[in-house]
Amino acid sequence: MIYLRSGWSSFIGQADRFFIPCPFKYLTGIDCPGCGFQRSLLALINGQWQDSWLLYPPTIPLLLTFSIALPAHFFYKGNADKLIKVLYLLSGTIILVNYGYKLFTGHLHT
Repeated sequence: MIYLRSGWSSFIGQADRFFIPCPFKYLTGIDCPGCGFQRSLLALINGQWQDSWLLYPPTIPLLLTFSIALPAHFFYKGNADKLIKVLYLLSGTIILVNYGYKLFTGHLHT
């Protein structure tokens, strides 16, 4: 068990080396609506809730949406369509509001 915990902490400590670069930011120099998700998710895995929220606020709503919508889709088939649409709409709205805030306040990560 100690070896697993040690290996996991070693992996998490170096996980930022394996981040996928954003092609939109590479081409335009502007953050995309999803920029910050990987860093935020890593902070969340490390238990740093506040840092996760500051890096990318939609991370927690997105994770909740997918953890609710995917099982609902498979287990309830057509009965959960409205729930899934509402969850996606809420998550999309949070993403767009966050992106607008980053664009108009100049709160862009370099």
